[in-house]
Amino acid sequence: MRALWMGLGLVAVALGVLGVVLPVLPTTPFMLLAAGCFAKSSPRLHDWLVTHRIFGPPLRNWAERGAIAPGAKRGAMLAMAGVFAVSLVLRVPLWALAVQGLAMGGALTFILTRPS
Repeated sequence: MRALWMGLGLVAVALGVLGVVLPVLPTTPFMLLAAGCFAKSSPRLHDWLVTHRIFGPPLRNWAERGAIAPGAKRGAMLAMAGVFAVSLVLRVPLWALAVQGLAMGGALTFILTRPS
């Protein structure tokens, strides 16, 4: 079971790193998933991730206070608005826009209600 958690953690780190350069793929949720997986499988990898110069601070903020940095909140809002705007330009069907709007609205509500 430990190998499964470690494998999932490594996949999550890979997806999170891809999210750094791909604007549609989020980084932080994958790094949070990786931290959780590593906590169950590898204290060494968990420590590496939570003390990482770039990925560590958001992970520690979340673990300690359930907090999301203001810049990350702004980035999430801009990304959601951009994706919705592109969907409008591409004339995505109304039902799909409604589903997209509900999903993004729920995600945005969650993000904005977290402490900074």
